[in-house]
This record gives sequence, structure tokens and C-alpha cells, in this order.
Amino acid sequence: MAIDFGSDGFRDAMVILGAAGIVIPAFARIRITPVIGFLLVGLLVGPHGLGALAGQYPWLDWITISDQNAIIPFGEIGIILLLFSVGLELSFKRLWSMRARVFGLGAAELLGSAVLIALTLIAFNWSPTSAIGLGLALALSSTALVLPISGTTSSVGRIAFPMLLFEDLALVPIIFILGVIGGGAASSAASLGTSAALGLACVVGLLLIGRFALPPILSQAARTKSPEIFMSISLLVVILASGATAAIGLSPIIGALVAGLSIAETEYRAEVDITVAPFKGLALGVFLISIGMSLDVFAVFTNWPMLVLAVAGVLSLKAAVTYFLLKWAKVRVSVAAEIAVLMASPSELTLIVLAAAVHAQLISVGDAAFWQVVTAIGLMLTPLLARVGHNFSRQIEWNAQATPADAPNTDMPMSTLIIGYGRVGRMVGEMLTRHKLNWVAVEGNIDAVTTGRRSGGDIRFGDARKDATIDALNPSRARAVVLTMNDPVQSVRLTKSLRARFPDLTIIARARDSDHAAELYRVGASDAVPETLESSLQLSESVLVDLGIAMGPVIASIHEKREELREKIRHRSALQHKPLLKSRREGQ
Repeated sequence: MAIDFGSDGFRDAMVILGAAGIVIPAFARIRITPVIGFLLVGLLVGPHGLGALAGQYPWLDWITISDQNAIIPFGEIGIILLLFSVGLELSFKRLWSMRARVFGLGAAELLGSAVLIALTLIAFNWSPTSAIGLGLALALSSTALVLPISGTTSSVGRIAFPMLLFEDLALVPIIFILGVIGGGAASSAASLGTSAALGLACVVGLLLIGRFALPPILSQAARTKSPEIFMSISLLVVILASGATAAIGLSPIIGALVAGLSIAETEYRAEVDITVAPFKGLALGVFLISIGMSLDVFAVFTNWPMLVLAVAGVLSLKAAVTYFLLKWAKVRVSVAAEIAVLMASPSELTLIVLAAAVHAQLISVGDAAFWQVVTAIGLMLTPLLARVGHNFSRQIEWNAQATPADAPNTDMPMSTLIIGYGRVGRMVGEMLTRHKLNWVAVEGNIDAVTTGRRSGGDIRFGDARKDATIDALNPSRARAVVLTMNDPVQSVRLTKSLRARFPDLTIIARARDSDHAAELYRVGASDAVPETLESSLQLSESVLVDLGIAMGPVIASIHEKREELREKIRHRSALQHKPLLKSRREGQ
């Protein structure tokens, strides 16, 4: 089948992907968040930018999008992939551990913001039903922007994440509620019950299928050691789950969230997350470009006083509600302030709820268009709000000298990280367990992972050659990192990388021989253990004991000899390092 390169769909896709390909490296080069770049590029090439001139200059058709409706599918694809990545961050265990913040703090923040916004609108002569619909829409905060900015493990991200999660879960009930309080309450209530039952059955069915079908499928993919297989299976799961929820009238983003949650329940979560990471960046870019394209600059200029008032009002009301709720929950002042400012903007889901409110005849098409512009402006301001909130938070810290109770990851136990869970890694893990020390291992052989997990070990499947795999284990919080892999080149590369990023980290590495150990010391290992040296010492120990020498003196002499040999290796490493430094200075 021939591809029609002149079709509108093909040109639109090329504009979106081309813009994303330009923005990501360009803004990374100048060290500015690409979020701003995506929004500005969308504004430039969209139907309210250069796209408006495509009728006069036909060549602009190839670098712009002039049809407003053509943007919608790209934005939806971006949201679906982003919600899938959110689901990957979850698990039922983690969700249960966050239940108080998800269904307590998250619900209070959403409902409190909605009520306050609705009351303000009523004061400006809006009808109660319209005010409620608009309040629920504007009370939502942007998961697509807040989580990439804050992460999920920082002091801000750990609290913002469950609140955002509740908002994502509340999307469908909000749409149902709008239908009930709109026209025909009785029929809408009946439809609500039927749709709720059908939606619940669909979600439960998807979770059950994921629970029993995904592990064997992903296990086979792991044995192929092919990232392409992992990627194709992951995207297929997203497509099928999103299609299933869309088929029964739910939002496809619910299916994407369930798909991510299902994979998160398997031991392949980290590897899938790393494999689809490039798609997450592209998805965020596509979504932001679509937001920029939807912003009508002419409407902003002609109605700017009302828009400024509306944006400022929404941001202020939401920030106030969030801040006081977090203060009530005894969250540190600086963290509460940063979260309040960061989550003040409306959400990408606000656009979906606005459309549902129009469909339920709660607000007019003209009012919806006005608040869509407010939402787009708020989303564009989110990166700036994040910077303002972060600086404000730091200022509060300096002034108040707050306690470190909410410092990143203090609620997580410090563990020893074992990179490689083969013969040597298993022995290290067993000895750590015997001495009641926490440890986590990462291994690229799925059969070794399965065997280790059956014996009760915390072993993650992942490729240690990827920095993202190591970062997922949070080395900054580790007591030590033990490198047990049998690849000397890889162990040197990983040691050098870890030392560069974590100067104070204790790194113990397995070495093949003395030369390899010297190289490991040179790139930053705290300790390097040559296999040849240890086997010789063990053999010597057995000989001395069998010859009748007492165990105590034998062990003492073995330890003394080991330290003597290691000191020689360290000395040789230092001597090899000096000519290298000298040649570098001469080259400069």
C-alpha cells in the first residue's frame, strides 16, 4: 500500500514529530526545560500561529497545522503514554501504603479546591450547577507536568504523587457527576449506575488478565534479551487496555493507567520503564505541543484583563487550599509551599472535563473556550511556577532552619546494592542476610532473578549497563555498592560512573586479577578483590590448618597478607595514575 505523503494526517504527524526532535536537543543544549520549548513551538506552528497563514502561503502546510481538530488525537496519544508511565510507578502494595494520602489528602485537596472555586464563581453570578462543573474541572492539577518536574521520590514528589493519583482516578466519577447534575437527572443516574458497574468490571478484568497473563509473556521476552520485544509488548498492552476502556465508554487513559499498574506488579517493571523511557519524553512533548497549538493568541490579547484575573484567581485559590491542607497534615512548611505553587495550575484533564460539562449543558461553548485558554496559559506557566515554588521553598528553609524530617528518602531503609546476582552475588547476599543487613540486587538474567526471588531475596530484573537501571536503585542512599559481574570492562566503566556521580559512595568491586584490581582502584573503587588473590589465600589457609597450625594465628596471618597484597595493588595503581596526570597537564 502506497503512503500518501501529501495527506493532511502525514503532514501533521511530521510537524509534531519534527518539532519534538528539534526542541529536545536544542533546549537540553542551553539547559532550559524543554517544557517551555514544546509550548512555544506548538504556539508557533499551530492554527493560531503560522498555521493561520497557510491559506495565503501554501508551503506553510508542510511546517504548520492549520486545523484545530487535527491536534486532538496527538494530545490524546501523549496523555495515554504519560498515564501508562504513571501506572508503572505504582503497585498495589505502594497504593495501599499511600491510601491515607490518596483517599484522604488527595480527596480533600480536590474537593476543597472545587468548592472554593465554585463559591467564587457563584459570587460572580454563575449558576450553582455551572459553578460546580467548572470548579471540578479547574481543581484538577497536571500529572503530565508536575510528576516529570518533581519526580516521585523527592520530598515534594512523594506527597504530590498520591494527590495527583487521586485526581486521575477521580476523572471518570467527575464526568458521571456532571452528567447527573446536568440535564435529565433520573436517566443520568440510571446511566451512572450501569456505566459504573461496567467500568468496574472492565478494570477488574484487565487487572486479572494482567496478573496471570503478563508474567509469562514478559518472562519469554526477557529470555530473548531484546529491548524491541519488551517495547512492542508494552505498547501492545497499552493499546489493548486503552481500547478496552474506550469501547465501554470510559476514558482510554484509565486503561493506560491500569496497563501500567499491571506491569508494575511484575518483576519486569524497572526494565519496561527504562525501555519505554524515550516514549515518555516524546509523549510529554506531543502533549505540550498540542497545548501550545490550542492557545489562541489573538483571543488572549483581546480579552487579556479577564484572562489575567481568571488565571490569577485559579492559581491563588488552589495554592491556598493545598498549602493549608498540607500544613494541617503536618507537612514541612517549605515542602507544603512548593507543592502548593507547583500544583496550582489546571490540568490536561481539565480540557476533558470542560468538554463533558459542555455536553451536559452545564456551561456554554463560549465559556468553555474561555476556560480552555485559561487552562492552556496555566499549563504554560507550570514550569515557571515550579521554579518560583522551589526558590520560595529554599528561602523558607534558610529562614526557618527546618528539621530534615521530610528530606528525600529518609523513610526508606538504607541498603547495600549488589550489581550482578550470579554465583558471587548470591554469596554476598547470603552473608549480608546472615548479619541482618538490608540488600537489593539487580540482575539481567531472568532465570537467576526468578530463582533468587523464590528464596526470598529482593532481586530486580534490569540491565546494569544502563544508568537508569542503577539510578532506580537510588545509590545515593546506599550503604555500599558491590559489583560482582564477571565483565572486567563493564565493572571498570560502572565504577568510574558511580564514583563520578556519587563521590562519597563505598564501592567494592570483584576483580579478575591484580592488574584488573589496580585499574578499579584507579577509577575510584573503595576496595577491589582479585579472585586469584583470594583463591590463593584460601588455599594457603587450608594448607596451614591441615598442617596443624591453630586457626586463630592462621586467620590473623591471612588477614595480614591480604592487606599487604592490597596495599601493593593500591600503590601500583597510584604510580600508574601519576604519569597519566602528568601527560594531561603537559597536553593542556
